[in-house]
Amino acid sequence: MSLRELGSGWKTRLEQVDWYLCFGLIFLFLVICGLSMGGWKLHLVLNDADALPIEAVAIKGDRQFTSDAEIRTALQDLMQRSFFSADVNQVQQALEDLPWVYHASVRREWPAKLKVYLVEQTPVAHWNETDWLNEQGQVFKAPLREGIGQLPNLVGPEDQAKSVLTNYRQVSELLKINGFDLARLELSPRHAWLAVLANGIELKLGREDKMARVQRFIHVYPTLVKQAKPVARVDLRYDTGLAVGWDEAQDESR
Repeated sequence: MSLRELGSGWKTRLEQVDWYLCFGLIFLFLVICGLSMGGWKLHLVLNDADALPIEAVAIKGDRQFTSDAEIRTALQDLMQRSFFSADVNQVQQALEDLPWVYHASVRREWPAKLKVYLVEQTPVAHWNETDWLNEQGQVFKAPLREGIGQLPNLVGPEDQAKSVLTNYRQVSELLKINGFDLARLELSPRHAWLAVLANGIELKLGREDKMARVQRFIHVYPTLVKQAKPVARVDLRYDTGLAVGWDEAQDESR
């Protein structure tokens, strides 16, 4: 094939090319490249803590047991991120991991602030000597804080915390309207109840009819206090009667 024929063939092929389509595809390719480059640069900027730092964290909510120092420590690593790359769910979890925080809600506020609302645990009782119970009957661990006040001691199997709290409220209310304060309520592994009053008297209530048995103690107590010896414990696990244990040691000390 001669050079003339070869050139003529190429000319024919070039005339058949749709140059509008080619230039259109090239333009589209350049646009995609430009958008990709712009997106990559935008990603770098949004994740650059120096360019878009979190400048402030506004904490709202009543706090009695959670200090600013504890919050700063919990958020120390997360605050090194940019305003847009900071994960509000991680911030929320870090705050809720603090021992006295019950719930935290977090949201971004333009241009560089996180707004946090905290709800603290409200302790209503000591649980199994080492833990606490909140108003919902949930067990939580937290260090002792000043200002908590005098709380009852509740004891029971780990999965019975809510039930023990409910029963404490029922028994305590009945005793309180009759002039007694309930300081401790225990549920044994065999589901027997033991109540301890603020004056130290123990009430063995057994597994059934505990409210009726508490009422029986209330009725008979005026007679018991007339006796020469102080009452130490009252066994109410009988259908119609009760057994009284006297405080011999206290009587001898007198």
